[in-house]
Amino acid sequence: MRTLQRPNASRAGLSLWMSLAFAIPGIGYAQDVAVDLPSNSYATGARYGSAWECNRGYRENADACVAVPIPQHAYLTAFGDEWKCERGYRKSKEACLSIENPANSYINVVGDSWTCDRGYREVEKKCVAIAVPPNGYATNATYGTGWSCERGYRATGDSCVIITVPANGYLVDASYGPGWECNRGYREVSADCIAVEVPQFGHLDYSGNSWDCDRPYRKQQDRCEAPASSR
Repeated sequence: MRTLQRPNASRAGLSLWMSLAFAIPGIGYAQDVAVDLPSNSYATGARYGSAWECNRGYRENADACVAVPIPQHAYLTAFGDEWKCERGYRKSKEACLSIENPANSYINVVGDSWTCDRGYREVEKKCVAIAVPPNGYATNATYGTGWSCERGYRATGDSCVIITVPANGYLVDASYGPGWECNRGYREVSADCIAVEVPQFGHLDYSGNSWDCDRPYRKQQDRCEAPASSR
């Protein structure tokens, strides 16, 4: 054991030390009180607790600092009092075991497990190829079919069916609806885009697929009429 003692000081030196003790947190406790340091530790100068911590590679056990046992293929963590397995190994009790990943897989980002390659899915600890239909492509999703249709196609059962866009329409990426919308100035009727008929004193509204009346006119069925006060 090592012991830290407060050094002898003259009256003037003592006054200076007391000033520093109040100005600098921790200095008063560290120098005013004797601290018994266990082996492989260092003083922290804290006003509370044990006022010491274990060196890197050691951990506190009762009133002592004991060495951290590091198994093969492991390393100390940033705090220095625990260990972690190297990439490609996983922790099993007090050892690091090699990860055996199947064909068509790779060690994941964390490094303690494996993930199937793109286009494959885990089935009973194996990576099985995903059946992707024509005009489709494999995704990284771990749920659902594992594939999506290319732009211009929509999933129907196990197939990707082409989206038929009518004249004066355009493709949209929405997963709902027909997969297309009408151009501005046209509105959807069944599977077609029909021109919007704007009456006199009217204009296309913000959506572009209907109309509204100019001010001060008001919509009356399929026409725009002036308010009664202005007739």
